[in-house]
Amino acid sequence: MRLINLVFGVLAWLPLWVWRGLGWLLGKLAWQLVPRRRHVALVNLRLCFPDKTEAERERIARLHFVRFMQTFLDRIWIWHGSPALLRKRLRMVGDVDALRDGKSTILFAPHFVGLDAGGMALSGQLLERIFISIYTPQSNKTIDAWVRRGRTRFPNAQVVWRRDGVKPIIAKLRKQGLLYLLPDMNFGPQESIFVTFFGVPAATVPSLSRFARLGRAQVVTTITYMESHGYTLHVEGPWQDFPTEDVVADTQRMNDYLEGWVARRPEEYFWVHKRFKTRPEGLPEVY
Repeated sequence: MRLINLVFGVLAWLPLWVWRGLGWLLGKLAWQLVPRRRHVALVNLRLCFPDKTEAERERIARLHFVRFMQTFLDRIWIWHGSPALLRKRLRMVGDVDALRDGKSTILFAPHFVGLDAGGMALSGQLLERIFISIYTPQSNKTIDAWVRRGRTRFPNAQVVWRRDGVKPIIAKLRKQGLLYLLPDMNFGPQESIFVTFFGVPAATVPSLSRFARLGRAQVVTTITYMESHGYTLHVEGPWQDFPTEDVVADTQRMNDYLEGWVARRPEEYFWVHKRFKTRPEGLPEVY
């Protein structure tokens, strides 16, 4: 692992156009070589954008594969590049002051492909705040070590194991922490409730509402888009009148809000995930 980190540290100095060019090539190859994920992406887009033509949805899916591979390679310079390089390529815009006021804060950070770049921008520029993320170990031990090292490269960044439950997350959040929360995935019926996403019933984790209540925390949106200079993290918030006593309504509000962001850059949302794998009783399987 030490040798890998040394090599990646050298490669991190390559110009951005090199990484983006390699990612473009790998994305084109992945479109051809990973038919199962291609199918998942096209099904998701068909469900979420029924008014688009099949050609329009395929164009989004093809570009998504490119963006996915570009951001995968970008993790080399994100996790191994110098702080000066990160300051040049990772920018934050919007209501950034909401992240500096010392309040316990949940960062609503849905699954856009630049989410690791956004996490690095936040932890690296807000060193005075505890930055928390929830971590699920990777099956490959080498990759797992690389990912954990990357996500905790700054001293204020801490990971909490998903299997350890809610208590350690809430404890850190109440100490004026920043929780980088990605609640827009399907974790099965045991952890989810059904609300709609683009009008389609979607099993959704209600953690944004529950963590905000338990942690007595404000919610601030952080969406990271790819740009020619690297990445831009958009900060929007705090949310008003949130959470309420109605967890279902809060979770539906989250999905409705997310739809607007997805519509701006649909090719950068995580379409290769089986978002609609868990279905309400009586509805057919879609994949």
